[in-house]
Amino acid sequence: MSDRRFQDGQGLRTGDFEFHPGIGAEIGYDSNYFLRSHKDGPNVVNAAPTAPVREGAILRITPSVSVNTVTKNLENGAVESKPIRFSGNVAATYREFFGPQELRDQRNISGIAGIRADINQGGTIAFAVFAGYQRLIQPAVQADPNLSFNRSDISGGGEITVMPGGGTLDLRAGYQATAALFEESNGVPFDRITHQISERNRWRFRPRTALFHDTTLSFVTYPNSGRAFNYLDDSTPIKTRLGLTGLVTERIGTTLAAGYGASFVKNTAIDPQYDSFLAQAEIVFYLSQTPGRSEPGESTLLLSTLTFGYIRDFQQSFLGNFYTSDKGYGRADYWFGNNAVIALSLYAERLAYPDVFINGGPGGTPILAHTEFDNLRFGGDLFAEYRFAPTVGINTTLSYVQTVSDTQLPAGASPGGVPLVYDLNYRRIQAFLGARWFY
Repeated sequence: MSDRRFQDGQGLRTGDFEFHPGIGAEIGYDSNYFLRSHKDGPNVVNAAPTAPVREGAILRITPSVSVNTVTKNLENGAVESKPIRFSGNVAATYREFFGPQELRDQRNISGIAGIRADINQGGTIAFAVFAGYQRLIQPAVQADPNLSFNRSDISGGGEITVMPGGGTLDLRAGYQATAALFEESNGVPFDRITHQISERNRWRFRPRTALFHDTTLSFVTYPNSGRAFNYLDDSTPIKTRLGLTGLVTERIGTTLAAGYGASFVKNTAIDPQYDSFLAQAEIVFYLSQTPGRSEPGESTLLLSTLTFGYIRDFQQSFLGNFYTSDKGYGRADYWFGNNAVIALSLYAERLAYPDVFINGGPGGTPILAHTEFDNLRFGGDLFAEYRFAPTVGINTTLSYVQTVSDTQLPAGASPGGVPLVYDLNYRRIQAFLGARWFY
């Protein structure tokens, strides 16, 4: 939540810095932690009887602390200017499982940390440097729980912002490097290094409306791809968009954008590539009050809103190197004063994969495993929180996701020579009740 009264609390101030400690705990139920298929079959490697769906209870405990430079609101409504502003955060989540032994063996800790320094923020020329770390837990779908895909994402970069003419026009350019490093030996072949150059320009021609343009150019490499079962191809994806964001009326906001994207894979003779349009259309209805002085396309989360949208994009993938996403979504956020909030989101998404290849051995030609195919993924999330004290809140989270597919991918052969397949269907329900303390 962007409003610090609801995320961080009042904080502990020491000199120019403000610290916000917190801790949260949740107990709940997960119907399919391993994301296994519900389509049983003796030759399906990610379904019963070989790898049955496992359900059980989960306890999650998350301590956290954030720190930021203190700034003051001046009498004329401006914010105190500081040459350097600093922010950082550290959090970890411990998970304890209750249920079948295979599930209990999944006890783990994930974590996230980030740091950022802004120099001359709000000035005509501003700079920022940042770095981050995240440990992601991705359990094995197949029967052996030790073959997990847990990984560490390490990132860092910087950006420069130029705002001539008092901020009507702002120009941003940045660079970020990210290394996705897997922990287990079966995941190491999927290690990925990404270098990304980006730019974003915005021109505010009305108080709460702006034209924008953004472009990203990435350089994606797989240093250990020769050891992977799937064929992984280095690529240089590019995305560029032009759009409009802002208020149509005092109660209606919108974002419209269109552009082009291409994956530019290295091995164009074999690997298909994305080469199509990008699009976004979103409309927001403000139910409680007008956005006031919010930046174009942004508003405080204290506003009750209804949001509907569609987005077309493509993403990097270990399966077929990329997938195309056509996603429709809706979201409702409703605030009850300053003490309670309910947020409901629903979505339906078409995922289109190109031809999928597997490695043909050292120096060999990639082998076609499956022609292009589509999946349908849909689901929803419900979050509610009530803050009955200035620093204490209770919350609940419900979520459902399901993938519907007619596709089964080759997965080798059994010791007896029977062809094995990987089924792409799964469904999952999660329900949690929690409490948090924040200061």
